[in-house]
Amino acid sequence: MQALNAKIITSAVLLTASTAALAETHCTDAPSNEWISQADMQERISEMVYKIKEFKVTEGNCYEIYGWDEQERRVEIYFNPVDASIVKQEVED
Repeated sequence: MQALNAKIITSAVLLTASTAALAETHCTDAPSNEWISQADMQERISEMVYKIKEFKVTEGNCYEIYGWDEQERRVEIYFNPVDASIVKQEVED
């Protein structure tokens, strides 16, 4: 019985982990030497009229920001680091 419970728990943990991995936003497969530099990207984002609170590189090879748009709404945006296109955007109303 304990072996069955251990298998059920292990299966649940693996399922949860694989679901989380699938949820990761992926932006590019290009090598990082083809990316826009982080400093240049932050400048471009500012020129798009976003205020950056936090800027980071994700495991899905994206540049991600947390900040505000020009209407002062909170945003979370994933950018492709090769061409600066928006891959995913969440705006808080």
